[in-house]
Amino acid sequence: QVHLVESGGGLVQAGGSLRLSCAASGRSFGNYPMGWFRQAPGKERQFVSTITWSDGITYYADSVKGRFTISRDNAKNTVYLQMNSLKPEDTAVYYCAAEDRTWRSRTFRVKAYDYNYWGQGTQVTVSS
Repeated sequence: QVHLVESGGGLVQAGGSLRLSCAASGRSFGNYPMGWFRQAPGKERQFVSTITWSDGITYYADSVKGRFTISRDNAKNTVYLQMNSLKPEDTAVYYCAAEDRTWRSRTFRVKAYDYNYWGQGTQVTVSS
């Protein structure tokens, strides 16, 4: 059974940084894309970033570009999200996502329906 477990969320002041981690178990995702999404209260789940299988090509939502960095360690089956210069509008539950339907694809996966595995989410709160 596949599990994605996020960690690293918390409360931070505006301008601060956090690093989220997502450890996958039950299946290796080294040949598949992984991503991060977020959901604020009363809003739809929103794409944040994605990374391709092993060459690590990345893609970001405009709202986080230049502030967030996604990376992965395939040996650890883990994806990370380094978040710098955080803003109050970044406050949300952050979800890790993975899929195993597009082997070694270089097409960016930016829709929630592109992914078939999800973590339970980790809360990120940015105070002003």
